This record gives sequence, C-alpha cells and structure tokens, in this order.
Amino acid sequence: MAKVLIIGCGYLGTAIARRLFDAGHSLIGVRRSSQALPHSMQTIQADVTQEKTLCALENLNPNIVIYCVSAGGATDAQYQASYVQGLKNVLATQTNNTQLQHVFFVSSTRVYGQNTLDILDENMPAIAADFGGERLLEAENVLNTLSCKSTKLRLSGIYGAGRLYLVNMAKDVAKWPAENHYSNRIHRDDAASFIAFLADKVANHQAVADCYVVTDDMPTLQFEVLTWLANQQKIDTSQIIAPPAKGGKRLSNKRLRETGFALQYPNYQAGYSEILQNL
Repeated sequence: MAKVLIIGCGYLGTAIARRLFDAGHSLIGVRRSSQALPHSMQTIQADVTQEKTLCALENLNPNIVIYCVSAGGATDAQYQASYVQGLKNVLATQTNNTQLQHVFFVSSTRVYGQNTLDILDENMPAIAADFGGERLLEAENVLNTLSCKSTKLRLSGIYGAGRLYLVNMAKDVAKWPAENHYSNRIHRDDAASFIAFLADKVANHQAVADCYVVTDDMPTLQFEVLTWLANQQKIDTSQIIAPPAKGGKRLSNKRLRETGFALQYPNYQAGYSEILQNL
C-alpha cells in the first residue's frame, strides 16, 4: 500500500480520499478548512497559496501526491495563485522526498479552447481561449520539471449530489441559454473513483499515461440535457424549439476506457436520474 498526500480535500478530493482509504492506503489530506476528514484520516490545515503554511508537508515523504485544489475565485490572479504558484509551493516541499513516485494534477478540459466539432482527446493540442485555460496549461507544464512521473487529469464539468445548477435551470425555460452548445460532464463519484483507480495502479507498480481526459461517454447538446431534465420534473417543453447546434466541444474518453475502468454513470441520464430520485 502507498502513502498518498491529497492536496485539496473539497467536493472531489474528499471523495478520492474515501476511496483510497477504503482500499487500504495511508492517507494524508490537506485542506484550507479546519474541519477534519472522515474516518480519522490525518488532516493538515494549510493554504497552497501561503507557502509558510506548508512546512508540515516537508517530512511526510508520500509515495503519491494528488493535487486537487479549486481556485479561490474566478480571476486570473486567483487561478495563478491556486493552480500555478500553489502547485510550485507544494512541490517545493517534496524536493528531498526520495520516496515520491508519482504526482497527479487535477486539471480541466477548459484547456481545450478551440471552437470545433471535431472529437477532442489527449492527442489533440490544447489551445486555451481564456485565462483559466492558460493558467491550467501553465500549471500542467510545471509537472515537466519533476524527476518522478506525473499525470494530468483533464476533467470535464463535474456534477453529482448537491450540484443542482442544471436541475434548477431546467425548471425555468426563461433561464435556458440562447445558444445550443455541446457540453461534457463527469459525475463526481466516477471522477473520484477513476483517480483512485489510477493511484492504486501506481501503488502496484503498473503503468499509467501522462494525461487523461476524464469525461463520460456522451457529449451532448445543452438543450437535449435541459429538455430531458425538465421532462423528468414534469415541466412542459412542447413549445420549446432548440436552436441549431453551435459551438462547445465534444470530448472522447477512449483512453480512460482503455484502462479497463468502468463508469458507474456513463451518461447524463444515469447520473441525473439518481440525483432527481434523491431530491
């Protein structure tokens, strides 16, 4: 079993921690909150943007680091601080760690800013179209300075329990978007399980790729998703005329599937059905 250090234990990171803990790995979680992680997992309160708070990481000597933070806000400066400088700050604490085998960086498919209906995968160039994509690519490039192996995890839109933005939007047709873009998503539980799956492979000395697009099987037009969600909630959509498809992107999870990992929620219907049942 491996010693795993998870940087950022929020909505996704805590779910990853639970899965690795259940698999028998030694877990240490770092979070800004003072709230302890479940199951008495070791918790360190620190802020990746404040280098002086990270001293406790220097002597932990984890085998695997999973960097899974969220930005403190939606500005360029906040993305720079959380994703780029924060990652550098954490990696600086591991300079003398001879036990470090692998670093996983949770990125986003926001790095694909191109406007195309071509299927995008790990072999396509990532061309950022905004500051968010640019900073995430900058952070991904920090991994190239490591002496150990690393993996970029480009997650599409995360949804799951407690994430009701689209569910609520579907109820009010007036709030639907003017354009009908392609959208991609990954259920939080599938994202967490896949990341834990990869970490377990590393712990067992099995090879993993240096980049994965983490998304479900079904890129879908927004109006299709909203119409389905509305109908599930008994909202009349008979008068809605969907605009023609325009923009967005279609992502492939072929490389994820080739690992043998099985998605619990391969499409939006599977994931949102469960969410709606639990409302």
